[in-house]
Amino acid sequence: MAGREELSRSFGAVADVYESGRPEYPSEAVAWLLEPVRSEGRVLRVADAGAGTGKLTRAAVEFGAQVVAVDPDPAMLAQLREQVHGVPTFAGSAESLPLPDASLDALLYGQAWHWAEPVAASAEAGRVLRSRGVLGLVWNIRDEREPWVRRLGEVMTPSSAERMLAAGDPPVAAPFTSVEHARWTWRRPMRRDDLFALARSRSTLITAPDDERARVEEGLAALFDQIGAVGDDAVELPYVTHAYRAARP
Repeated sequence: MAGREELSRSFGAVADVYESGRPEYPSEAVAWLLEPVRSEGRVLRVADAGAGTGKLTRAAVEFGAQVVAVDPDPAMLAQLREQVHGVPTFAGSAESLPLPDASLDALLYGQAWHWAEPVAASAEAGRVLRSRGVLGLVWNIRDEREPWVRRLGEVMTPSSAERMLAAGDPPVAAPFTSVEHARWTWRRPMRRDDLFALARSRSTLITAPDDERARVEEGLAALFDQIGAVGDDAVELPYVTHAYRAARP
């Protein structure tokens, strides 16, 4: 299996597939992440770190925030610029953000904090956030209480994010001392091509050898036949969105 660094930097090879396969974030979750700083009634300064193709970026823009996007992969940022116009983009990582000290009201990570080294990334978040600014982390996780969704996860194998959240809350270090958690359940209509795009956007499949990729795709095709995801017929994929927020002292 590929190492952590290779997995975390693999998405640019399939940036268009990532954009089509990955879900958006519920507006309620984004509102909750920004709630502590939105109450001040001014334009928020927000960074989306590990922004990928801009799924969380566009949600923050819709809330009227002044947003910048940061990602280590230029291919992902190029896809973001096609999807979200007018948002400045910067190359950078959670441990080294190209942003000034105390310049943000909120620093958001969508489907990304599990790739960060939490001690260094927390310290860097503390540097770029103003006092009482918010570090916000959010993940869309498939709801495996439904048997076919559990089978989907078994065929694809668990992701780094799924393994981390199964063990408890995401690790956050100084200067943050307490983390709040909220969750939302919802469903996303998915056609067969959408389900394949979701699977093909995962780092473990992107980096897998050809024979392993073929084995997984055969298993997926069989499962999609069983659940009726054939042609343009859609199924509803249930999700649980987990959001975490911590205020900078």
